[in-house]
Amino acid sequence: MDKIAVIGLGYVGLPLAVEFAKQYPVVGFDIFQTRIDELNSGFDRTLELEAHEVKEAIKNGIIFSTDIEALRECTVFIVTVPTPIDKNKRPDLTPLIKASETVGKVLKKNDIVIYESTVYPGATEEECVPVLEKFSGLKFNEDFFCGYSPERINPGDKTHTVTKILKVTSGSTPEIADKVDSLYRSIIVAGTHKASSIKVAEAAKVIENSQRDINIAFINELSIIFNRLGIDTNEVLEAAGTKWNFLPFRPGLVGGHCIGVDPYYLTHKAQEVGYNSEIILAGRRLNDNMGIYVANQVIKLMIKKGHKIEGSRILVLGITFKENCPDIRNSRVIDVIQELQEFGVSIDVYDPWASANDVKHEYGLELLNTQHSTLNTSQYDAIILAVAHKEFHTFELAKRENQIIYDIKSFLPKSLVDGRL
Repeated sequence: MDKIAVIGLGYVGLPLAVEFAKQYPVVGFDIFQTRIDELNSGFDRTLELEAHEVKEAIKNGIIFSTDIEALRECTVFIVTVPTPIDKNKRPDLTPLIKASETVGKVLKKNDIVIYESTVYPGATEEECVPVLEKFSGLKFNEDFFCGYSPERINPGDKTHTVTKILKVTSGSTPEIADKVDSLYRSIIVAGTHKASSIKVAEAAKVIENSQRDINIAFINELSIIFNRLGIDTNEVLEAAGTKWNFLPFRPGLVGGHCIGVDPYYLTHKAQEVGYNSEIILAGRRLNDNMGIYVANQVIKLMIKKGHKIEGSRILVLGITFKENCPDIRNSRVIDVIQELQEFGVSIDVYDPWASANDVKHEYGLELLNTQHSTLNTSQYDAIILAVAHKEFHTFELAKRENQIIYDIKSFLPKSLVDGRL
């Protein structure tokens, strides 16, 4: 039986490792000792798994470790590390290269390395394979082999979990493609789709999120237009949505580690082969500027109600990149906050899901340390509902005279809000 190593135990790697551990011997490897210690105690800070699920995996024999020696007996290595962008919005493959170096140091003859991290077409064979060859001294497709099976985890989604999402698979040879496909089919009840090549599988993943990004950008642009026309965007979308083939996208901030990042991987590769993307980058630019647009809309509404902007107080509800999830990576709520701060506004942020330490480290912000039942919302000149956490369903806003409430997510009753996307 294959012994599987999962490299990177975040939102993607941990659920995958735990699922494989039900049938195979598994080593879950991560470079952060704190993460390993938490998992060995049964705690998952991503909240993707309950404590009993982690403890059951440990009982099944899974090993959580930062020690490379724990990987030496593994025969299949699955890499699930982040693939972010740098400050210039270019692909940052550092985590992927470092993970490949780690695997290369323990790689043996006939081992298989499967990448799940989102990349541009060609990255596995052009960027990762040379690293594996260098650190292992082995020859690709002779001594060791590769596969690519893009992650499709939806953080915070308890319905579409890892085994219930159809998995795209691929391999560096037809035989390895069959083996990779069989490996995933053993745990994925939704089934698999075997792509014809690693490049096809890479491309399939990167366009999934690029497509969503472009569609949301279109709706965001409609929101800007309809706002100028004095039309409620959501009422328009509800009316248009009565047609069977209308796509149900909604306006909003587009962040996170996938939709707000992946299009830049595709356009980077396009530029390498001499093509400058027009539609994809236009959608990205529009979505990247939505936080600034929201902040300016709030300021305009405050001015209309006679507020002195400098020194005014604004409460932002939510800092994570999506609802009911503690993930703050690439949250575009920060764009709203930073733009408002440029006006000299005092900002308080409340989020029942986010880690105060993570928010402080990532964005330099102090979260309000309170329960929503004791939060006095009447003291603020404006309130911005930025993330539709379930806790805000029961949130009672004691709206005072002249107070502005802006609803980015169209989550609150329309009668309560002064503006929304």
